[in-house]
Formats: sequence, C-alpha cells, structure tokens
Amino acid sequence: MAFKFEELRVWEIAINLSAEVSKLVKSFPSEEKFVLSSQIQRAADSVALNIAEGSTGQSNAEFKKFLGYSIRSTIEVVSCLYLKRGIISEEEFSRFYTSFEALIIKIQSLRNSF
Repeated sequence: MAFKFEELRVWEIAINLSAEVSKLVKSFPSEEKFVLSSQIQRAADSVALNIAEGSTGQSNAEFKKFLGYSIRSTIEVVSCLYLKRGIISEEEFSRFYTSFEALIIKIQSLRNSF
C-alpha cells in the first residue's frame, strides 16, 4: 500500500459506510434525489476523504484537525438520517446510527492517540 490512509481501519470503515449510504439514497423517492440525498452522500464521502487528506505526512496536529473534520461529517450524516426518518425504516436508521456512532468512537480514539 502506497498511502498511509490505506492502512487505517477507520478509513476502511468510512469507505464501506459511504458505499452503504450510496445504496440507501438510491432508494429515496425521486423528489429527494437532488435535495438531502446529495447532502448525505457528500457528508458520508467527506468522512473518508478527510481521514485520507489528514494522513498525508503532515504534523500530528494537522492530522488531528482533519480527524475532527471527519467526526463533524459523521455527525452531519447522522443528522441527515434524522431528517429522513419518514423515508427510511427504523431498522435502517438504527443500523446506520449505530455504525456511525461506532465510527466516531474509533476516529476519536485515533485522534486521542497523538
């Protein structure tokens, strides 16, 4: 692996969750396709992108800053899920909520390790 972020478990989890969000938004009604579905997908993508960007050999302080951005993006995804509770099932909501909550804990642990 050529890049540091490829070795990070939190990045891998974020990539997988972003793919899951992509599947979820495809099930949204057509009137939602360019409204909140776009927002939630960008936020989910941003989690992994900020982890990758922050890991590029910069200082630990800079990496911590980008991990903070990832946490914020994760919280944005969860907030979007709340807004779409009428569209997604309670099971889907709970599954995503739990997954993103666990990811936040992992990102915070990584950030606190510096």
